[in-house]
Amino acid sequence: RFEREGEHAAWRLANLVVNGLALVVGALTLLGIWFAPTLVTAIAPGFAAIPGKVALTVGLTRIMFPFILLVALAAVAMGILNTRHIFGVPAAASAFFNLGSVVGGLLAATWLAPGYIGGVLAALRHHGSLPTDPVLAARAMAGMAIGTLIGGLLQLLVQMPSLARVGFRYRPLFRFSDPGLQQVLRLMGPATIGAAAVQVNVFVNNNFASYLGDGPVSWLNVAFRFMQLPIGLFGVAIGTVTLPVVSRYGARGDTAALAATVGQALELVALLCLPAAAALAVFGVPVIGLVYEHGRFTAGDTMAAAQALAGYAIGLAGYAGIKVLAPTFYALGDARVPALVSLLSIATNYVLNWMFVRQLGFGHVGLAFATSAVALGNFALLYVILRRRIGQFGPHGLHTLWRIAFATLVMIVAAWGVDVALAGTLPRAGAARYALRLAVVSPVALGVFVGVARTLGVALPRPLARRR
Repeated sequence: RFEREGEHAAWRLANLVVNGLALVVGALTLLGIWFAPTLVTAIAPGFAAIPGKVALTVGLTRIMFPFILLVALAAVAMGILNTRHIFGVPAAASAFFNLGSVVGGLLAATWLAPGYIGGVLAALRHHGSLPTDPVLAARAMAGMAIGTLIGGLLQLLVQMPSLARVGFRYRPLFRFSDPGLQQVLRLMGPATIGAAAVQVNVFVNNNFASYLGDGPVSWLNVAFRFMQLPIGLFGVAIGTVTLPVVSRYGARGDTAALAATVGQALELVALLCLPAAAALAVFGVPVIGLVYEHGRFTAGDTMAAAQALAGYAIGLAGYAGIKVLAPTFYALGDARVPALVSLLSIATNYVLNWMFVRQLGFGHVGLAFATSAVALGNFALLYVILRRRIGQFGPHGLHTLWRIAFATLVMIVAAWGVDVALAGTLPRAGAARYALRLAVVSPVALGVFVGVARTLGVALPRPLARRR
């Protein structure tokens, strides 16, 4: 709208989108709170076998449902700022979410469950027993859920000053017949389906995992949290920066420039995600153990979660690549293709889960691997369709990919060799062992990858290559 009709029309459309989204998502939030018991039963039917677990989950779900409205408004704010080529503040907003969630959650938990957080910290510090009062534990979890709302609110509020500086002024405008809003709504439905595919697949995974016992659900969630870090740092970040550029080229009809931009973005995804995926797959144990192996999370839990992380890591580049390709379709005014591909991926994920878990007995690792296989298939379909539509993405894509893959292989071999050599000199177990392994292996891996990649002629980002 900025490109075609000017600033006044764009700000008017922004207000229509904000108000329409608040109305629709607000209604969905109320429905979610009301039907929380049904949702919990559908998502995790296996929880019914554990007394009190369904009721606790329903309560926490109802507390956190308003977060959907907060994060939706924060996402609109991020989109507006990105169209004005402001990326730093929206990116930093997620840090305020984390800060608000942790600090606000701990404060709320301390207020609702006096003494519980202190008891947990004391148990962790002295390797003692955790507090056993189930009522206090439930209240503490409710406090952490409230912290999620605090974090979501901070994520929205921190972007408000930047919105004001770029010219946005809130107006209570409602006109669902507006052509611009109608176009947004036409794109939003399919786009929502397309963007939700990974989360739906995770939901299906949890459904299957809930029948495998209490542990697999936690292992998968822990593993996927670590997957979300590189997806957010690399995939979402690259897609966010790319979207305004491809939108501008799409509005102008410049498919050659659009294709070149997409090609560069995908090369950057490969450069960052292939080594990250390999590192997570091979060194998942120290990564997860350093963060989670405390209290009731044992070394066995660390190993199981690391196995799931290896399964998820296979699809990391696919996850991140989708963050580039799907928005490119939206920039071309086509949300139908990503939605159809995502629906196909959801159905495929269910079939693969059933096959890997029910037929082959692969357990929770099979669930993670199925999600990765589906993500790679989703990416491949989008890639082929978009390439047929706009042409070749770049002259060196496949050659660059092979060089990055070779550099990644050399990196992993070198890092693994150093890790094996250090094994006899480190503490036998615990956080100190994990921390020392990562402290030594990480710089070796980074140095080897950068050195080999540069030798092979891979164009590295300036922070890595230090080009002048």
